[in-house]
Amino acid sequence: MAEIINLNRVRKARARDEARADAEANRARHGRTRAEREAAGKARDTAARHLDGHRREPDDE
Repeated sequence: MAEIINLNRVRKARARDEARADAEANRARHGRTRAEREAAGKARDTAARHLDGHRREPDDE
């Protein structure tokens, strides 16, 4: 006799597995290390300071 399975459980388990696989692919594609995030933040701050240093009129407002 065949084993009885709950089709809803199988469907939901398959959907969870696919979601995990998609999440793993996104982490690999878009994930950045802490060092990369910090380096980008430092570069952004440096660029902002450089731009602010070249203002013609001071911010008195």
